[in-house]
Amino acid sequence: MRVISAYLLAVLGGNSSPSADDINKILGSVGIEADSERVDALLKELDGKDITEVIAAGVSKLASVPSGGGAMAASSGGGGGGGGGAAEAAKEEEKKEEEEEEEDEDMGFSLFD
Repeated sequence: MRVISAYLLAVLGGNSSPSADDINKILGSVGIEADSERVDALLKELDGKDITEVIAAGVSKLASVPSGGGAMAASSGGGGGGGGGAAEAAKEEEKKEEEEEEEDEDMGFSLFD
């Protein structure tokens, strides 16, 4: 990911075709030593390609990927009960929050000790 980020930074800086030295210089400026195999693999994959077209193709592929999170079923309070379902749902949510807090305490260590 670092190598890709450095490549994109070079492109944003005006270099339409960054070299391995450009990528190494960017990463070296923040104290990161680039893996030469990854740099070479990235440059080989992007050789002769326009990065904006590559990104656009990736975005169109991601559009067809399901993002999960199916629709939740809405619960009704029943007929004539008059809003009791909302109060029960609030109580259940508070109970879940309390249980989660208790679970955090049972880990056996404290983050700040």
